[in-house]
Amino acid sequence: YLAVVMDLFARRVIGWSLSANADTALISSALRMAYEVRGQPRDVMFHSDQGSQYTGLKYQQLLWRYRIKQSVSRRGNCWDNSPMERFFRSLKTEWVPTDGYTGKDVARQQISSYILNYYNSVRPHHYNGGLTPEESENRYHFYCKTVA
Repeated sequence: YLAVVMDLFARRVIGWSLSANADTALISSALRMAYEVRGQPRDVMFHSDQGSQYTGLKYQQLLWRYRIKQSVSRRGNCWDNSPMERFFRSLKTEWVPTDGYTGKDVARQQISSYILNYYNSVRPHHYNGGLTPEESENRYHFYCKTVA
């Protein structure tokens, strides 16, 4: 199973975790990575579906500890979380072999490569006006420094 945290500003994947189990430990690991990558931000929003992993006490406590507010999709409505649905579609159609990976280590290496070396840094996004997530964020930070 793969859990992903995406910053919706530029559609950049900032946290992910792989596990044999779709449980709270999996999604907590992805959130911890995102939290550290973004410099331990406060008062940000985290959107997810209504899965038991995301609504359970342990995960709610982690969100509270990090001062992250949670938003959840309406029941059975994939459109509420369409950027994540689109990410997984892209991963499956652009990267994952049709017969799957030969093992966990290969899957971990290949998915990490997709996220770091392709999705965030090479793959253009319509949402970003044809820029990659990294280019979009860099442009934003450049303009913020230029204006200041």
